Amino acid sequence: MPDTLTLISHALCPYVQRAAIVLHEKNVPFDRVTIDLADKPDWFRAASPLGKVPLLKLGGDRYLFESAPIVEFLDETEGSRLHPEDPAERARHRAYIEFASQILNGIGALYNARDDTGFYAAGEALRAKFRHLEGELDPDGPFFAGRAFSLVDAAFAPVFRYFDVFETFLTLEMFDDLDRVLAWRGKLAARTSVQEAVTADYPALLTAFLQNRNSWISQLLDLRSRERSLLVAH
Repeated sequence: MPDTLTLISHALCPYVQRAAIVLHEKNVPFDRVTIDLADKPDWFRAASPLGKVPLLKLGGDRYLFESAPIVEFLDETEGSRLHPEDPAERARHRAYIEFASQILNGIGALYNARDDTGFYAAGEALRAKFRHLEGELDPDGPFFAGRAFSLVDAAFAPVFRYFDVFETFLTLEMFDDLDRVLAWRGKLAARTSVQEAVTADYPALLTAFLQNRNSWISQLLDLRSRERSLLVAH
């Protein structure tokens, strides 16, 4: 293992956040290199066969790609395990990490919806997934499986971070009556590893990204901006 790992990142990528959270949870020192995915450097193209982040540079020309194997590698090689020891429970956790990825796809459908019909349909599909989670969370919390922070928690923290930004200009009612999910979301947001997984300008960067989607959510953002401008003018 090299003295210092390098996490190749994009400022808004939720999958990069998973790896950063795990590195922080395990107190592993690492460097972070942020690239522009619209202007990928040649070395990145050579190292990432899928052209995506995250990449984890191990040293020399050795890179790992894709967040799932990266966090599994970190869990196997660094510090105390975040995956459960029981094989069946470990498989269940892996399934819910994939469930988090499917929710991220649903969030993409939400912010890319071209009209209100598509937007509200995407919102309902997301709410159904969160209703399912309400029944799967450990009732005593504070995390997915109880007292111990796990890789599932690392996967869901970036999911909830989207809603921290959405709720600055939208009333989604996504988590109404989902008390366990809301409590879990709050505990994750307060976690140092989660807070440090993004830069301070993440909300502004995400808002700018949403404004440029030419989607229904872009229109809602523009409307809120105009309303705020009118309030300031008066």
